[in-house]
Amino acid sequence: MKKIEAVIRLEKLEDLKAEINRDFEISGMTVTQVLGYGNQKGMKEYVRGKAVITSLLPKVKVSFVVEEKDLESVIDRILLICSTGEVGDGKIFVSPVEEVIRIRTRERGKEAI
Repeated sequence: MKKIEAVIRLEKLEDLKAEINRDFEISGMTVTQVLGYGNQKGMKEYVRGKAVITSLLPKVKVSFVVEEKDLESVIDRILLICSTGEVGDGKIFVSPVEEVIRIRTRERGKEAI
């Protein structure tokens, strides 16, 4: 199993959620509001006529666990939906998941997802 964490633009969340739920057997996802910066280095806003540089931009981190057979398909779908071609589209992180345990039933592995 693999854990996918995608840091994306907030406005892409609903589209991504709908596509993932429709096309893949993913039983759940975790969504977290986050702040950060990368190559974009923030943005300049004007407040009462004065320039203010916001260095941490609001993003959304979406996390879910998939079987290895679905990994590349899910990544491709995230790239398709979340890419605008502009700086600030986000990042995808993939990491191995050694074990999953459902607390209520003590199920392990695929059954616990």
